[in-house]
Amino acid sequence: MGVMSATFDAVADPTRRRLLDRLRGGDSLSLGQLADGLPMTRQAVTKHLDALRDAGLVRIERSGRERLHSLEDAPLREIADWLAPYAAAWDARLDRLREHLEENP
Repeated sequence: MGVMSATFDAVADPTRRRLLDRLRGGDSLSLGQLADGLPMTRQAVTKHLDALRDAGLVRIERSGRERLHSLEDAPLREIADWLAPYAAAWDARLDRLREHLEENP
């Protein structure tokens, strides 16, 4: 499976997106910090983190007895770069629509 396919598969799950959101701030977080407030067991959170790690989206490092998780955003940047031309095309279409509506109230 390619990098983009693995990334799309990983972020298709809402729990995984929520975990990525928690890591977006740049801090390395423990399992307990990531699991806090989620309606699932720590084992379930670990499985989601493993899927994110397998997709290259999360890096796990040991610090003493804890495993700290941090965001690896390179796969997300690759998708953003791929999507950029589509976003530009839609921006151009919306600009033309705005211009049309301003000229024809």
